[in-house]
Amino acid sequence: MIAKMCKSAIIARVNGTHRKTLEKIRADPANGNIEWARIESLLRAAGCRVIEGAGSSVTFAFNGRKMTLHRPHPGKEALRYRVLAVREFITSTEIKP
Repeated sequence: MIAKMCKSAIIARVNGTHRKTLEKIRADPANGNIEWARIESLLRAAGCRVIEGAGSSVTFAFNGRKMTLHRPHPGKEALRYRVLAVREFITSTEIKP
């Protein structure tokens, strides 16, 4: 069902906070100080399906592609490697605001 969504539907659900988060994710060099909740909110708003795993594991699925990461703990910021993984996932799935 998600695969058949048009890009304008994705644009409609992404707000200003999501756009700022996306700018931070795309910034070069990668920012390792982005709050994980903002990244997860962006991916949900873009239409990603969230699959809870064991412990802190979470999988995001969109258009047949999946990305599995662990939520940060005890801190709340996504480290640089998580931001890079999210950037690659967004690029490969062509999620655009």
